[in-house]
Amino acid sequence: RIMDAFAALADETRREIVRMVAKNGRLTSTRISQNFKMSPPAISQHLKVLREAKVLQMEKEAQMRIYSLNESGMLEVEDWLEDIRNLWSKRLDRLDQYVQKIKKERSRDQK
Repeated sequence: RIMDAFAALADETRREIVRMVAKNGRLTSTRISQNFKMSPPAISQHLKVLREAKVLQMEKEAQMRIYSLNESGMLEVEDWLEDIRNLWSKRLDRLDQYVQKIKKERSRDQK
């Protein structure tokens, strides 16, 4: 499921939609589509992909469809990124320890 979010966010238009919604909190589909030079049905398709990937959620109020960030979906993305960050941090720490060991050995050998 997390990869669905990344696949959805791979598209530049969808990333821009998410930025807009994140900045404004809640936006109608009409307001979102007014910011793009593409048809409302095309924007609706992008919104559908973002909804299905759990990046955005949609509420209906009368005839309006209002979009906001899907907090649980975004937390999954954040958790995944944190796991990857921690993995690389540990790897870089081990690399740093190895480099320090090599420096000490070379320093000792030069004396």
